[in-house]
Amino acid sequence: MTASAFAAESAASAASVPAHPAATEHLPFFITPPGQTDTLMVAMAIILALSVVMFGSVYFRLHSLPERIAHRGKKMQFEIVAVLGLISLFTHQHIFWIIGLMLALVDLPDFSGYFGRIAGSVERIAGVPPGQGDVGVKRGIGDELVPDDSIAVAATDGGSHDAPREPPLKHGDGLPPTAKRPELAATGTRG
Repeated sequence: MTASAFAAESAASAASVPAHPAATEHLPFFITPPGQTDTLMVAMAIILALSVVMFGSVYFRLHSLPERIAHRGKKMQFEIVAVLGLISLFTHQHIFWIIGLMLALVDLPDFSGYFGRIAGSVERIAGVPPGQGDVGVKRGIGDELVPDDSIAVAATDGGSHDAPREPPLKHGDGLPPTAKRPELAATGTRG
């Protein structure tokens, strides 16, 4: 017996089965006759699959909101925000997401320029050429600094570190006098 003949015979036998005596004569559209495809179930399965994908997409888009904010603003704490987002995703602790969102929204000041200026001033005071303040120093384990062997040898044999330095120039030694800013100059009157 072929598949089409079997389907035709099962449909004919389903049509010959009498309806239950308690059933109404008009059945709603979502009641599937025996041997037929349940279209409502197929439609609901498709809607469920699409809604799960859409909800997941919205969830992950919302979850990556702090990272997108930090990346768009070119924040220097972008990596911290990204790690906090991953921690909150895998641990289900929402406080990490909130901290990441706060870090993404707050603009932390960049102190590297100020520290560079301070380091340059300290090098100038120490008489070291600019940018050469850490030459001859090897990094040790952890935060301790280990001096290079050439510095230790120069210090023991009276190297250039013991040479006397010239005193700094004062205003009377040929430097031009500093100009006073007009807003700070005394006017001689009091209000």
